Amino acid sequence: MKVVFVGPSLSDAAVLVGDEVTICPPAVQGDVLAAVQKGARVIGIIDGGFEYTAPVWHKEILYALSRQVRVFGGASMGALRAAECGIFGMVGVGRIYGEYATGATVDDADVALLHGPIELAYKALTVPLVNVRATLDALENRQMLRHEHRVELEIAAGNLFFKMRTWSAIVASADVSADKQSLLSLLRSNEVDQKRADALAVLDAVLLADDHPPSPSERAWQFNETFVLSQKQ
Repeated sequence: MKVVFVGPSLSDAAVLVGDEVTICPPAVQGDVLAAVQKGARVIGIIDGGFEYTAPVWHKEILYALSRQVRVFGGASMGALRAAECGIFGMVGVGRIYGEYATGATVDDADVALLHGPIELAYKALTVPLVNVRATLDALENRQMLRHEHRVELEIAAGNLFFKMRTWSAIVASADVSADKQSLLSLLRSNEVDQKRADALAVLDAVLLADDHPPSPSERAWQFNETFVLSQKQ
């Protein structure tokens, strides 16, 4: 069985994978453990709850890995956990994971955004900082945005709380000499949704992964059982 936890990063995931993968809402604490106990052999973590609920626990990811379950992560919460648990065998996917793994990005909030409920397909209401950076990179690389403007826009975006970070707010607070309405139109029409791109890569990795248990191998680490989590579960 293959399971992917996803929400606003790829709201149409269920349509894209059909019945090959079980699509679940963003992961919170206990969800990965429950998936393993229900027989999941491949798990993809893309989105996860964090502000008003306990986030997916590192220990349950380690539990899954200790049970020879393949675990992939990218795009959002999955990128964070993959960077943190990669040394134990979790596989990170995509640009955002790479930025966390190398230390180019360090703040958990850089992947956060305000969005609507599942009933409204998790409609994005703000722009995550990782998407801002990807958009600015693309525009600067195509010589559609001056370097000094790119720097000021990134500073302005980074200074905004994630629930307030819209393109209009970014441009309004940026110290740039360009015509702000034209700049706003440029950003909106060339926005790079890096979270979606990385989420698609996670889906591909899960679809291609063998869902049969891998051959037993000697791990370089030992899963330490606790009162809450035991390999006997």
